[in-house]
Amino acid sequence: MSQHCQDRGRGMRRREHACSRSGRISAAPIVFLLVATWIFRGRRSHGDEQLKSSRLQRRSIHLMFVCGRIKIRAGGHSARFGKSAVVMWSKGETTPLLSASMRLDEDRFYMGMDKHTLLNTPESGLSTVEAARRLKQFGPNEFEAPDAASWRRLAGHFVGPMPLLLWLVIALELVTQDVPDLAVLIFLQVLNGVVGWIEDAKTAHALLALKAALKPEAQVIRDGVHQTINASLLVPGDRLTLTVGCAVPADCDLCDGSPIQVDQSALTGESFPVTLHAGDNVKMGSLVVHGDVEAIVSATGAQTFLGQHPPSAEWHAKNTLSSHFTHITMALLLIAIPAVSVLLGCLLYNGVALLSALSLGLIVVVAAVPLTLRSICSSILALGSRQLAAEKVLVTHLQSIETMARLTLVCADKTGTLTRNKMELQDDVPLFAPHASREDILVMAALAAKWREPPRDAIDTLVLNAIDLRPLDAYTLLAHTPFEPTAKRTESTIKTHSGKVFKVTKGAPHMVLSLAHNVDDIADAVTSRVLDLAKRGVRCLAVARTEEGCGWVLMGLLTFVDPPRHDTKRSIELLQTHGINLKMLTGDNAAVAIETAHLLQVGSTILGSDAPLTPAMVENADGFANVFPAHKVRLLTLLSTDKANVCGVTGNDVQDAPALRLAHLGIAVDGASDAAKAASDVVLTKPGLAVLLHGVLLARHVCQRVTHYVIYRVATGLHVLGFVLLATLCFSPNGGHFAQFAERVTNATAWAGASEDAPASFQLPVIAMALLLLLNDGAIASTMAQDVVGSRATPQGWSGPRTALIASTLGAVSTLSSLLLLYWALDSWETDSLWQQLGLRALSYRQVLMVVYLQLSLSGCLLVFSARTDSVCCLQAPSKLLVAAASLSSVAATTLSLFWPFAEMQAISLPTAVFVWVYSLVWLLVLDSAKVLALSLYEHATRNRKPARMEWQRLNRMQLGNLRAVATATPLSASSSSSRMLRDSFVAGRAVTSSASTNMNLDQAIDRLGRLEAEMKAVRHVIQAASASTN
Repeated sequence: MSQHCQDRGRGMRRREHACSRSGRISAAPIVFLLVATWIFRGRRSHGDEQLKSSRLQRRSIHLMFVCGRIKIRAGGHSARFGKSAVVMWSKGETTPLLSASMRLDEDRFYMGMDKHTLLNTPESGLSTVEAARRLKQFGPNEFEAPDAASWRRLAGHFVGPMPLLLWLVIALELVTQDVPDLAVLIFLQVLNGVVGWIEDAKTAHALLALKAALKPEAQVIRDGVHQTINASLLVPGDRLTLTVGCAVPADCDLCDGSPIQVDQSALTGESFPVTLHAGDNVKMGSLVVHGDVEAIVSATGAQTFLGQHPPSAEWHAKNTLSSHFTHITMALLLIAIPAVSVLLGCLLYNGVALLSALSLGLIVVVAAVPLTLRSICSSILALGSRQLAAEKVLVTHLQSIETMARLTLVCADKTGTLTRNKMELQDDVPLFAPHASREDILVMAALAAKWREPPRDAIDTLVLNAIDLRPLDAYTLLAHTPFEPTAKRTESTIKTHSGKVFKVTKGAPHMVLSLAHNVDDIADAVTSRVLDLAKRGVRCLAVARTEEGCGWVLMGLLTFVDPPRHDTKRSIELLQTHGINLKMLTGDNAAVAIETAHLLQVGSTILGSDAPLTPAMVENADGFANVFPAHKVRLLTLLSTDKANVCGVTGNDVQDAPALRLAHLGIAVDGASDAAKAASDVVLTKPGLAVLLHGVLLARHVCQRVTHYVIYRVATGLHVLGFVLLATLCFSPNGGHFAQFAERVTNATAWAGASEDAPASFQLPVIAMALLLLLNDGAIASTMAQDVVGSRATPQGWSGPRTALIASTLGAVSTLSSLLLLYWALDSWETDSLWQQLGLRALSYRQVLMVVYLQLSLSGCLLVFSARTDSVCCLQAPSKLLVAAASLSSVAATTLSLFWPFAEMQAISLPTAVFVWVYSLVWLLVLDSAKVLALSLYEHATRNRKPARMEWQRLNRMQLGNLRAVATATPLSASSSSSRMLRDSFVAGRAVTSSASTNMNLDQAIDRLGRLEAEMKAVRHVIQAASASTN
């Protein structure tokens, strides 16, 4: 049976070979081939087990009927056969019809190339020429955006909720054959679609630019040199270095070396790191949390695991600003639906045709409900992200702009944020090993780093730049343990040319001291020297090595300073001026932290990691010393207990990732690792606090523009909805006083013509509503994203109650103004009416409609100037673009009112148009007055709930003097008992001062704080003078 199967297999292959040569066969042999194959597989299932695992069993044949020739495809090769079917082997399957070289397992090939040849990269890496050739062959290491065609994106703007409503109105107008309404509505639909498409394109370009700015980098080895390149330039076969905190830029195979721990939560959702060893494959998008190793790139771009299995959903932002927009839209929709229902009932009751009533009702819903609110606000935020990027502030998602605007507290790392992060080596090098020199300590410190690679942090940069690296060629690095916040040291295993192996370490003095074999003998001397240097703001780095027969030997201390940045002190003052407090975080001891805080005038209330922390103590402290990553998370948790705090925290390493995720605003500083950037909301690309300050102020401007547009759009929607509903319910043009005025005029013929057009209830034409949407909402909304806004001295994010109050006030006052004008216009035939007293010509009903339309349009154009300020609109100049848009809309509406060519409304005279202009300007003053009054009442009501908290914070700040006095009077000691005594004295003094200050008013508190500051400075000068004389 086995021989029979093999013979039949050879016959099939011969038949296939003949088919491929001839190129064409009839359908019958193909059908026979399929049936024979199916029967052969069934018979083979009863044969031996070895045949079951053969390549024939893994065949996958699919029959597809098409109107064309028969093709057989396998592994990318095809042959034409006939006209009735296509026989396709699925990609990656091997069959006996293929050549022997193509029957190998698919893992042996990468895009048609043998992986053994492609990934066999030497330790020197690829050459530059070979890398360029592979980049051209395989393409860049990036995903192709699944973006639809341009015409599809444009078509998408004609099928949303608002376009569908407009299409329905157009259909109704088409049935009624109202050509002017139909033309205006179609033009409005097309214009809205095109403008929305353009705005979406701008948003997409802004997000693409932001994404490009956030692209990770890769440490690659090419031509034997370690280089830092853009990750998109990686190619299969590149040899790169994976270090702690980096994001894996492509799928890689690990080389020989120590295992690493990888965070794959972005791919698998698993929260715990996974340990990978040599030969394992690490996926693109993972984060290295422990260990260093070299790896070979095995796949890039769309060929990676992440490219073939993209995440099903994006991570949800912590502060979803879009949910506020959804709530606003739903709230207005809940108001509009009942109101329009009442409107339709009233119109139908008064004999209005069903189609006409439905057209008016739907167009009122479109005008009242801002269905495009989210997209327009997203455009404003996207434009703001581009402005932030120009200021070296990159946001990882648009929602973080609003969080940045609400920021009230920043927990800033001392090193790299407040200081220059450029260490300056000092000449003073305390030695604790016999026959050791300063040069020996520098060499050992350099050996405790990967000196053949670019420096990874400021400490390595300091050490490697301080010596000549050529003598280090006599040593070989066998293993290296990178720095970790918990261990606070690095360690290397070194081999000399003679074959001697030893270990060397550098790190925090107390951690390295604990390793020394003679720790009891030198502990007091080392601790005393470290504390003495710390009082002067000098930091220490201990260096030790192993010696045969005695273990670790502490060689000495490298001393260095990290001076504050020149702009840090001023930036802290400006942050406090703008309502943002700052707390300093540092891993240094308390003495160094207090000295740095004194230089920056942050305050001297510095707490250690061993202090019993409470929310009150954390709120009152100015900084924290000996901070670990877990300690930072705990601090943020305590600070977040106060709902009024919007906390931001800075970070630059993988250990800062938990705190960056927990904070309201995670801030990755300049030079941060990929892991820190991935966990953060904001990435700073320029060092220092000044860039963060600029970003906060700009974010407040962006959020003000969003708020101003929301206020304007909601107010105009309430205005239109309220006026149309109340005017329809309360005014009857063909009855009551309006009809009785016809008997009092002499020109009865003219009035009779006007009286015939007056319906039983007031009804604004659909074309008037369409023009309002076209000229007001369409022209003005697109310019508010670039409006000029003023700077706020306090954090200002999204405030729903405040926004609702302003919008409802403006909408109510605008509705009242339109109703009053309608009443006067209907009374224009009365001899003693205001209209007649002003010398204006009496209006027909169609002219009344024109007056109402002009007033609604002008009111909307002027309302935008009131919505963009909290005070009188004339005190803050708008942008020229906004003025131009409002002017253009106003002039267009006025021109239409003077030269209206259609039948539903009638043109008015120039004096009447001037009167409507003056009337609208007067009501603008009323709008501003009502808005300022409503805001003052709101601020007064909310201010009454804050005095207790404000006074508590003021009393907390008063305790600085007490702590400074205690800290100055009590000498620092390395013993825990002295630390506890200092802490207990601080707590006791705080309690006494707090009880004594309960009845203290604000002026007395400020005066006392100033006197305590002066006394503290005087005592500090005395102690420094005494210390200098003793030395």
